[in-house]
Amino acid sequence: MRGGYRIYDTHAHIGTARHSGRVQTADQLLAAMDRCGIERSLAIPFPVVDDYRAQHDEIGRATTAHPDRLRGCVCIPPFVDEAEFRDETRRCVERWGFRAMKLQPQYQPLNPVSARSDFLFQTAATHGLPVVVHTGTGVPFSLPSLYIWKARRFPEVKVILGHAGGSVYMHECIVAADVCPNVYVEVSSLMPHHLLEILAHVPSNRLLAGSDIVESIETEFDKIVGLPASGEAKRDMLWNTAEALFA
Repeated sequence: MRGGYRIYDTHAHIGTARHSGRVQTADQLLAAMDRCGIERSLAIPFPVVDDYRAQHDEIGRATTAHPDRLRGCVCIPPFVDEAEFRDETRRCVERWGFRAMKLQPQYQPLNPVSARSDFLFQTAATHGLPVVVHTGTGVPFSLPSLYIWKARRFPEVKVILGHAGGSVYMHECIVAADVCPNVYVEVSSLMPHHLLEILAHVPSNRLLAGSDIVESIETEFDKIVGLPASGEAKRDMLWNTAEALFA
């Protein structure tokens, strides 16, 4: 716990990133979680890797070894063969019990307005996976407003707008969540006053917290613990929403 609240980090990473050179092992993540009072994390592969199957297996082994601490997330380059995309998603769900899917349009520039991207959301729907979408950097395909289109086409899929548009596009997240009840907002990277503005418009049971990198854990969660907001809203953002989505 942190500040008396259970903490679910919905934006953590395990693996090796080709684009940044960052290496994050399961042991390093778990040590940071222990140090900072994080009870559970959603472990996501980095968006640019040498072998996405190997990265999934690394996360799968970690979630199997620590089922009370970690949940897994699929992240597959969206330009692989569609059958391969579906097969790997099914493998991750059936073998490793993964609970979510990630799209990172900054490095995986899939147009969410195009019918070409339907297969990704169809695959998520087949397996009941929420889709975590990076928003903010990587415009145009990282614009939060573009995912209104997909959220309406696939109302059974929970669409999570990661980083809440990076503050620059925060208001697009508010609009998207207002018009689409299946849109959720993950608030890493926002300042506390941004959080209060989002809370004024988006129900707390559709808000989630995340760190992205271990160096940011304390900052990202303490800004929520210290908000002048109700305990119920904080519990939703820090634990309840994520627990309902990812279990």
